[in-house]
Amino acid sequence: MEQAGETIAMRNRSVASQPMPVPDPPKPGEEPVFETYVDPGRQGLPRRLVATLRHVTALIVGGSWVLLRGLPVRERRRPAAILAHLLLAPAVLFVNRELRRQSFPVQLRRRLERLGPTYIKLGQMLSLREDLLPQTITKELGRLLDRLPALPFPQFLQRVRDNLERPVDEVFAHIRSTPLASASIGQIHVATTAGGAQVVLKVVKPGVAEMLRRDALLLRGVGRVLQLFLGRYQPRRVIAEFCDYTLREVDLRREADNAEMFAGAFADRPDIVFPRIYRDYSNRNLLCMEYLDGIQPTDARALALSLADRERLIDLGAEAIVRMLYHHGFFHADLHPANLLILPGPRCGFVDLGTVGRFDADLKHTLMYYFYCLISGDAENAANYLTAIAEGDPGSNRRGFRRDVEEICRHWSGNGHLQELSLARLILQSVAKGAEYRLYFPMEMVLMVKAIVTFEAVGNQLLPGFDVTRVCKRHIGHVILERFSPLRLGRESLTALPELVDALAKTPRLLTEGLRLIERATQPPSENPLSGLRSSVFGGACMIAGAILAGFDGPWPVWALLLVCGLLLSLRRGP
Repeated sequence: MEQAGETIAMRNRSVASQPMPVPDPPKPGEEPVFETYVDPGRQGLPRRLVATLRHVTALIVGGSWVLLRGLPVRERRRPAAILAHLLLAPAVLFVNRELRRQSFPVQLRRRLERLGPTYIKLGQMLSLREDLLPQTITKELGRLLDRLPALPFPQFLQRVRDNLERPVDEVFAHIRSTPLASASIGQIHVATTAGGAQVVLKVVKPGVAEMLRRDALLLRGVGRVLQLFLGRYQPRRVIAEFCDYTLREVDLRREADNAEMFAGAFADRPDIVFPRIYRDYSNRNLLCMEYLDGIQPTDARALALSLADRERLIDLGAEAIVRMLYHHGFFHADLHPANLLILPGPRCGFVDLGTVGRFDADLKHTLMYYFYCLISGDAENAANYLTAIAEGDPGSNRRGFRRDVEEICRHWSGNGHLQELSLARLILQSVAKGAEYRLYFPMEMVLMVKAIVTFEAVGNQLLPGFDVTRVCKRHIGHVILERFSPLRLGRESLTALPELVDALAKTPRLLTEGLRLIERATQPPSENPLSGLRSSVFGGACMIAGAILAGFDGPWPVWALLLVCGLLLSLRRGP
């Protein structure tokens, strides 16, 4: 990857006692890549609420003004347009002159940037929702990914120094002055360690953590209000999940842990690369990791690769995504083209691992079967598995949802040109049906779709019109075969062996007690007219206890014996 800017040499002296180096001035005609980041400072919740309402109101006014000004002359002469123009004219005077001249998508992006990290993250999520938003908006929101306002280099260097708690020149020989990337939460610069290793330094921007916490409180309050009017869409739950994921990303130690877990999970695949973490130089607000020297898939040089190399990259991407989602149940949850790199080889590299999604075992297996049925054209079972994932309430209509999803899948699989269709769009269309039937899908499902959206977008960039089902089918088949391999089943059996041995050891005593209960239950009834009632009650209790143990995966000899005894006692008749 081409690196811009000049390096700042660290002199062999303490930085703390010397003036901080500053970047070289830009070359003539060279435009600055990043705007200057401004520390938001300490804002209370009321002030933050006022700022949010101000930007939302300005966006509505500015966007409406641009819409009116863009109407044909004949449309602008209509009474409704004239009235709207008269009402908006005074309000427009209070809107930033520079912004009100921009198109609505640009105004939306700039307002989200000014509102800060939380809203930038919301914009990033919206940039993927082409099924809901016009392409002009999603394309503009795509600029939120890695070209956000950046700290001036002296301030960046100061934050590195504060977090290292030692002179910078003892650790790094050079730090490049121009940022490699600047996102909503962190800023990245390329550096060289004193030992000669090329690394990247990522720092959390000042004021970001505090702002995220305030915005989380504000958004959760908005979620409670929206829940009263839009309960079927579960806005309170969606916002709470979004805030939780965003707050986790502020602690860079989580990203370090994630990178090491991914590297361990893919240790057998050297062509799928994750950056090495330098723990001695990393903490909550500073992360030092290996620099992966590659190009992004959107780079023009990616299209210059040979056909065989591009096909290999798509196959590696499919393998990585499928294994993350359906084998490990631990996947990159902030995947977009800026977080993917094409490395020499070619190899596939993943960066920016601060946000990950996790599936529990049941959800992972159900999604695996759903995905396999989907790409295999089994519409009925695909609809069944997707319905099993959904969470509902007493008013949910699972049967209607299953019927509609099956119809969508049949229409998709019945098309003779699957490579012209979007697998991610099919999943999004199916999931979107849930709101109509009062069904809700976990946040991990949305993050899974995001990963597939990115894979499809990158695949079509490298090889327009590639067949996503053909590429994925082989890898998901390997995962399923490994799932049911004798070796894996043997390991799982060994895991349950202690419980099985314990149950077998207790079996003789349990059988003896059970036989005694059966013998008593089959004896002639006593003269007491309530004896039959007692037997029925006791038998019912045994059956309930057995059902509870079965529901919690208790030792099968125990709950089976309880169910049998309970059934016999319940069938016994009193006098």
